[in-house]
Amino acid sequence: MATSKVSPPPSPPPSQPQSKQSQEQKSEMATPTSSDISSVIDSPANKAQEAHHIAFFNSIPWCSSLLSSTPNLIVSQSVSRIIRPSGCEEDALLSQTLNSPDAIPAYITFYSPPPKPTDHVYEVKSLIALGPKVNGWEGICHGGIVMTLLDEVMGQLFAVNKDSGAMDSKMPVLTGFLNTAFKKPVRTGTKEKPAIVLVVARLTKMKGRKHFCEGVVYGDGEGKNELARAEALFVQLRESKI
Repeated sequence: MATSKVSPPPSPPPSQPQSKQSQEQKSEMATPTSSDISSVIDSPANKAQEAHHIAFFNSIPWCSSLLSSTPNLIVSQSVSRIIRPSGCEEDALLSQTLNSPDAIPAYITFYSPPPKPTDHVYEVKSLIALGPKVNGWEGICHGGIVMTLLDEVMGQLFAVNKDSGAMDSKMPVLTGFLNTAFKKPVRTGTKEKPAIVLVVARLTKMKGRKHFCEGVVYGDGEGKNELARAEALFVQLRESKI
């Protein structure tokens, strides 16, 4: 998806879970089941939300530079941020609970496509906006939310690889462990001007159903300072476990 700078800068994207607009979105997407979201990804509501999020980050110079730095970069709304069918609670934490102007108003994922469509994608990056409703201490993101961001973006590795066919798409991949080191405070912003972090996730080793990953949160201005780092194990369930 091509990116371009937007002027004037848009305000942070509005909250989706509530309001008349949200009710209309839920109404238009009430038919698909919770396990089949392919038909809602390209809905007008999701396309509008995706465009707003990308435009928001493109309005910030250092974010726009990242999004235009590599040819053929794939930029999209993160899978867990997709507005789901009415009654579906899958990915509710990111798509509903934290999807508000003063929590996490914007979140996108981007990565370079592999040499072959079915090759693994080994690295994904996300830009995430943080408002005051994810605070622990005032102006500082709660440590549990920082771990959530690391776990979430690592999870996008599996979403991307399942979508391309590089991984079995039927069975879920669950977190085995997530060991996190906090280097510096992860700052948050205001409802009007949220702070931005860059989260980078890498798939470092695969052994059968076991997938080892590492993730880093960068922030403090232009996403250059390492704030937190994690190592994780994700395990794809056997069909008999479902």
